[in-house]
Amino acid sequence: MGGWHLRDFTPDDLEAIVRLDSESAHGDPRGVFRLSDVVAALQGLHPTIVAVADGRLVGAAVGRVEGDRAWILRIGIHPSWRNLGMGSAMLSALEHRLQTAGASTLAAVLPEGECGSTALHHSGFRPLDGLTYFEKTEVVTAQDSSLLASLGGVVPPAGGWGQLAGMTAEKQLIERRLVLPLAHPELAADHGVEPPRAVVLFGPPGTGKSTFAKAVASRLGWPFVELLPSRLALEDGLATGLSRHFDQIAQLDHALVFIDEVEEVAGLRSGSDPASVGVVNELLKSIVRFRDRDGRLLVCATNNVSTLDPAFLRHGRFDYVLPVGPPDAEARGALWTSYLARAGAEADTAVLAEASEGFTPADIAQVARVVAQTAFERTLDTGNRCRPVTDDYLHAIRRTRPTVTTEMALAFADQTSRYGRT
Repeated sequence: MGGWHLRDFTPDDLEAIVRLDSESAHGDPRGVFRLSDVVAALQGLHPTIVAVADGRLVGAAVGRVEGDRAWILRIGIHPSWRNLGMGSAMLSALEHRLQTAGASTLAAVLPEGECGSTALHHSGFRPLDGLTYFEKTEVVTAQDSSLLASLGGVVPPAGGWGQLAGMTAEKQLIERRLVLPLAHPELAADHGVEPPRAVVLFGPPGTGKSTFAKAVASRLGWPFVELLPSRLALEDGLATGLSRHFDQIAQLDHALVFIDEVEEVAGLRSGSDPASVGVVNELLKSIVRFRDRDGRLLVCATNNVSTLDPAFLRHGRFDYVLPVGPPDAEARGALWTSYLARAGAEADTAVLAEASEGFTPADIAQVARVVAQTAFERTLDTGNRCRPVTDDYLHAIRRTRPTVTTEMALAFADQTSRYGRT
């Protein structure tokens, strides 16, 4: 095998370096810097050294200068030319170019055993202990961001799922049925589990159905798009608006689509109202198209599932029909704990959980808001920090009318047995 020589990169070398990148890779992962990063540095004419043998490019060391720090983006060596000192020679030459460009600190991040690791050691680079590389891949591209904005969608902040207090049973059910198969699709497929595409959440007002939908989007890191029937009716008419918006959503790589009070667009069809028939038919067709693609979930919410058109709930359209009722004593205690900590209150959560039986999360939030405001005003009036106590909350609970009436609770129990699909 003949010798090799080093020289600086020229634009004519770009194609050969891209080819060398695949020839020299040990496998996935290739590390922090992707091939697109390497190409961008080459096109920007950042310092790069190549090794040539018999007129063929057989090695490359690509750098990128960022102020007084420079990164070694890639060290590529054709397999036939490894262990001959080429990597160390290229690094030595590249180091000189990077220092000339103003870099005083040189850094590289490579997977263990990747091409170039030995050369880095031989060239005086030392691994830093105690460092962990973190990475997050955004699911929304620049193109998606523009489309998402036109749809009125958002990417919920991370951590929304963990911030859900209370509703332990519902949270566990939703996590296991919806979140886990979507978050681990390959493992789900290995067990013959098909990730859900559409689900109905039903329950009395204020039980947190929309909060759950947003929390699922946060947990998955997916965009959250809410379709508002009233807005669709004003813009295009319901049937046309539904079709147009679902076609736009289909262009997103991932999306959680939420329709609250879905009975407005999926109520019982009536022969005397052709418009309602057309709206329901259009929604049913949109759901079929929606289910054809991965990386999306439709969540529909209603306070009264019995008002929905029977065809809407048919198997094959919705994977689950999940009840979301008022929180039990344990869940109410968790909710109170969260609000008391926020207010710096000194109150008995067990007493409050018992006193607020039948309250929804929204009811408890309202009581906590009233007490917090009262304490805030007392502090301003007296000049002394006022911390709410148990009696303050009990007084507010007695003055708050629960959202869920006895009749609503009985109807919810009946609907759970008749329509629930968990």
